[in-house]
Amino acid sequence: MKIPHFTRILLAAAILIAVPLSVSADTLYGRVVGVADGDTVTVLDSDQRQHKIRLMGIDAPEKKQPYGSRSKQSISDLVFNRQVQVEYDKTDKYGRTVGKIIVNGIDANLEQVKTGMAWHYKQYQREQSASDRAAYADAENEARAVRRGLWQEAEPTPPWDWRRQQKARKK
Repeated sequence: MKIPHFTRILLAAAILIAVPLSVSADTLYGRVVGVADGDTVTVLDSDQRQHKIRLMGIDAPEKKQPYGSRSKQSISDLVFNRQVQVEYDKTDKYGRTVGKIIVNGIDANLEQVKTGMAWHYKQYQREQSASDRAAYADAENEARAVRRGLWQEAEPTPPWDWRRQQKARKK
């Protein structure tokens, strides 16, 4: 039986939609044993190895920025000393694993954005799935609209701008 050309195209499209595009993603399980700031934690795996995890898709205020300590406390309240699942597929230039942290079925990265404790890091949004990209963008827009967390400030300085300003001051 010969399948019509249009049907073959629809079938191919359905298969592409059903197959995840990032099949190289890995998963790490462990307990969060340290919180460096609002977007970086340390996870201890079952082999007692520590992994620095940079939360994918978000950028939290630096420690010395307004909301820096609140952001750190927020992620700590959510994940510290808890078993987590880290979905990842890359490391950054500092050797940290870049991933999404799931705790009790909750996306901790997304929670940081929802509560106004981090920005959706749009510079790296292409590394997120389409659904995560949309969810994080929507969460930031809602947090901004209701002036939640760091959005209570008239014009909060994004951490990437703050870091650039700090570098310029040192020169």
